[in-house]
Amino acid sequence: MMERIPHRTVWIVGCLFVAAAFLPGCGTSRKPEAPAAYVAEITAWRTQRIERLTSPTGWLSLVGLHWLKEGENTFGADTTRAVVLPRGKAPAFMGTITVADSEITLKVAPGVDVLHNGSPVMSIVLHHDQEKDFEPTVLTHGTLTWFAIERGGRLGIRVKDSDSKRLCEFKGIESYTIDPHWRIEGVLVPNDPPKTLEITNVLGTVSHEPSPGALEFKIDGKTYRLDPIAEPGAEELFVVFGDASNGKETYGGGRFLDVDLPGADGKVVLDFNKAYNPPCCFTEFATCPLPPLQNRLPIAVRAGEKTYQTPGH
Repeated sequence: MMERIPHRTVWIVGCLFVAAAFLPGCGTSRKPEAPAAYVAEITAWRTQRIERLTSPTGWLSLVGLHWLKEGENTFGADTTRAVVLPRGKAPAFMGTITVADSEITLKVAPGVDVLHNGSPVMSIVLHHDQEKDFEPTVLTHGTLTWFAIERGGRLGIRVKDSDSKRLCEFKGIESYTIDPHWRIEGVLVPNDPPKTLEITNVLGTVSHEPSPGALEFKIDGKTYRLDPIAEPGAEELFVVFGDASNGKETYGGGRFLDVDLPGADGKVVLDFNKAYNPPCCFTEFATCPLPPLQNRLPIAVRAGEKTYQTPGH
């Protein structure tokens, strides 16, 4: 599972306007204004993106990631615990999390209130986020939420707080001006034979993700390619890409882009106005994928989200 924020919208714009806007030799070098319908779509997309990001369990609520060892791991607000929960939000000792043969069992200390699906629990097996047949087991205490994750064979506990400081201080994300020049038609060139992408995340862990082919498109007459990931059951292709703006105007670790699956003709639309920051741009507790070498564009893609500046920094 990639560290991402899925979303999907529909765009409808009159073909006559698009054709006229990009015809050369129209007597002016001024950049054409974006169609009102397109501006409204991207504005709505950005609003929905912020709503997801600032939800009580969005990425801004992430306050901890603790890797588990084999055997017993204590958890609570005391700093000596293996899984340390935010001080003032949890008791000093809440119980134990035991790892045995890749199974994770949580036991709650007497008198401590821990809920699963709204009901109190004293002992429960935690399913992690990479298990095929189960959803992650989500537990809560007050404003805290936590669940198990697996990355490269390592098991950990991810902790969120619906009243986190970063969530409360969030002031929005600066984005480039909406520009239809960065809504680009392309084509999916299938991989023959099929292949997987080698994706390294910020932890240095490597995963191999299925890729159906290369997205081929042109910018200012020059052809470029990006290799997408086809996550099982997804209605979109997921692209992790970098460009020459990274580390300057945009996040240094690259950005994400979702692309609708191609039709029978293989055609796709890459709308870089919908390029968005990975979770690692907002929190050090995410495990984001980094752009593979072939997905690092040599040009600056000045569209979509700019890097996020944490308040006070």
